[in-house]
Amino acid sequence: MATSRSRGLVTASATLATLVAVGSLLGGCGSQQAKPMDDEFAGSGAESSSAPESTEGSGGAGEGKPTAVSRDGLPTAPADTGNYHDGTYALTGKYGREGADTIDVDLDLSGGQVSRIQVQGHSDSPISRGHMERFARAVPGVVQGRPLKDLKVEKVAGASWTSDAFNKALDLARLEASAERSS
Repeated sequence: MATSRSRGLVTASATLATLVAVGSLLGGCGSQQAKPMDDEFAGSGAESSSAPESTEGSGGAGEGKPTAVSRDGLPTAPADTGNYHDGTYALTGKYGREGADTIDVDLDLSGGQVSRIQVQGHSDSPISRGHMERFARAVPGVVQGRPLKDLKVEKVAGASWTSDAFNKALDLARLEASAERSS
């Protein structure tokens, strides 16, 4: 009987030691307070204006670097001259896996300043569409009335990858607006 009782105490002690060890390991894993993530799937909602170009999201996890293409076929200058022709510029910023997510950027330029901006997002992902919609609503308040020269945005409405693609579209707009126009 003493042997059976000894084995029971040893088993109970081993179980208790295991529970204490597991509890101490897991004790630092959680927090009583939830904190939202700040990545491409969960924006902070903060708006920002001109700042250095963000590199978040470019090149990671199979994601391509943001690019931009012209939708109106205007010629581009070899460099940004800073002397811009007034007009309307239609561009598309691309990002995500193989450029699957796109934003159409329609920009009116007057006297070197952005007089109107309109953004329309295109994505198969409901999460990306949500970021694009919030970005499209917020970006006019950030860029309209500002000079095109050196204009960049950083994570408007929590959308970092959309902001990066928008910045690429602005880069291309500067080259198109710098190009010589034939009359």
